[in-house]
Amino acid sequence: MKQGKRVEEGTNREKKKMSKEEIEKKKKKIIKIFISIIVVIILVIVVFLANEFIILDKNEKTNLVINNKNITSNLKNDIIIEDNIIYLSKQDISNFFDKYIYEEKETNQIITTYDKKIATIGFENNKITINGSNKNTYAHAMKKDDVVYLPISEMKDVYNVEIQNNENTKVVTMDSLDREQKRGIISSDVSVKSTTNFIAKTVDRVKKGDTVIVVSVDNGKAKVRTANGKLGYIDNKKIENVYTVRENMLDEKQVNGKVNMVWDYYSEYASIPDRSGTTIEGVNVVSPAFFYLNKKGEFTEKIGEAEKRYIQWAHNNKYKVWAMVSNSEAGLEVTSKIMNSYSQREKLIENIVNSCIKYNLDGINIDFENMKQEDKDLYSRFIIELEPRLKESGLVLSVDVTAPDGGETWSMCFDRHVIGDVSDFIVFMAYDEYGVSSTKSGTTAGYDWIKLNLTKFLKTEEIDSNKIILGIPFYARVWTTDLNSKIIGNKTVAMKDMDKVVPNNAKKEWNEDLKQNYVEYMDGSNKKQIWIEDIDSLKAKISLIKENDLAGVASWKKDMESSDVWKMIQQEIK
Repeated sequence: MKQGKRVEEGTNREKKKMSKEEIEKKKKKIIKIFISIIVVIILVIVVFLANEFIILDKNEKTNLVINNKNITSNLKNDIIIEDNIIYLSKQDISNFFDKYIYEEKETNQIITTYDKKIATIGFENNKITINGSNKNTYAHAMKKDDVVYLPISEMKDVYNVEIQNNENTKVVTMDSLDREQKRGIISSDVSVKSTTNFIAKTVDRVKKGDTVIVVSVDNGKAKVRTANGKLGYIDNKKIENVYTVRENMLDEKQVNGKVNMVWDYYSEYASIPDRSGTTIEGVNVVSPAFFYLNKKGEFTEKIGEAEKRYIQWAHNNKYKVWAMVSNSEAGLEVTSKIMNSYSQREKLIENIVNSCIKYNLDGINIDFENMKQEDKDLYSRFIIELEPRLKESGLVLSVDVTAPDGGETWSMCFDRHVIGDVSDFIVFMAYDEYGVSSTKSGTTAGYDWIKLNLTKFLKTEEIDSNKIILGIPFYARVWTTDLNSKIIGNKTVAMKDMDKVVPNNAKKEWNEDLKQNYVEYMDGSNKKQIWIEDIDSLKAKISLIKENDLAGVASWKKDMESSDVWKMIQQEIK
């Protein structure tokens, strides 16, 4: 019994001993957990303090922020700041402001266009010319290591920007004055973060009462720009009294809905038609032949009392007047001479703008044809330089071009992509698939040919469909061939006179590809062929406007149409 009692007592002592060991282990475990928690807390505090109070992104070189976007990494050349003048390279201005900026060798100047301004600045004199008016500056263009730099801080009026140089943070900001800007007041001291993540570096600090530019608000976080030019994020609750400094400036459209234009052409020697007392159903734009370049290349007005009455008639009927400017009399060589000279282009532009203002016109239709292929880029320069001058006065610029599949002086003389990009409207003169000088008889404007070329406009030339006006013909040609199938003549026939020309016994055949009626008959020993333009053929062409979401239609020309055509066009383009 005594032995069993001793065994029991030993077991109890061992249990007590094990309990003490367990307690020690638990104590050590608790201490480890406690230390780990303390370490984590310290790390969190350290990260928070570093994250909250240390500004990490000190700029080593000048940063550029345009319209609240830091584009420094996209700059091709560094910003130069000398004597408080900020210089930006021509290449970077091309990327961010004017992709058509141009170095004019004739005058040793840089020509730049932006919105409603065209400006020239040289490499010697401290002067800039903006829309024909001279302005003194504190700097001029310069070349450094073969790179052209422009004093953009002296060109704020050209690019319509507000520029600020934050020397302490090495940030230059540029804000377009035609874009919306909102500001807000900071309600309490806060650090501005580089991202919306929980752990993010501090880019700047703002204090209660500071004003920031509010770029955007999303998921409770506001993207702001500080007075130092720094972009970052803060809690949206830290901003109060958000107000709009300026609204987006939007250009008003002259024409609501689709353009329905008709050319009202009469030669340089004819009198303008008297339209008083008449209306043209559905038309909202008329393009009378008011201006042309004469044989000497001089801009010539063809506006007298009758033309003034025409303008009044058009406006009384709520038609916009986009006067035509033609180079048909000037011809290829004279037109080339003008295009190759900046001073002559400038003079022509000045005359066009002044005449539009003088006669209260609404726009211009440039109808230059028969030009040299090698002048293609210079013709584009003319359009580039004309557009801002017209826009300044609220005038519309439409430019006529041919199909991109013809000869050098007829088709290859146009850069349709640039013209379509710059002008308000590019007018595809979708006719004369087979023209007056063709050695083969054929349609004036086949549906399949127009559709193919529209695809080129949209896909190859990459022109915005909302800028393309489709030009349609109110005429066809009567082709005459002899017994050997040789063309011995062709004659233009107005749509309204087609029934007078086609014999009653001639059989019309519908061509589904061309979407036209074709007629063929004998006149003595000669064969006559006509691809007829009528309501059905024009309706098929106009269907391409809706199909491709084009800007509208232009018809060549008034007084060649049949009486029922206007109602059809109005219905089809609604």
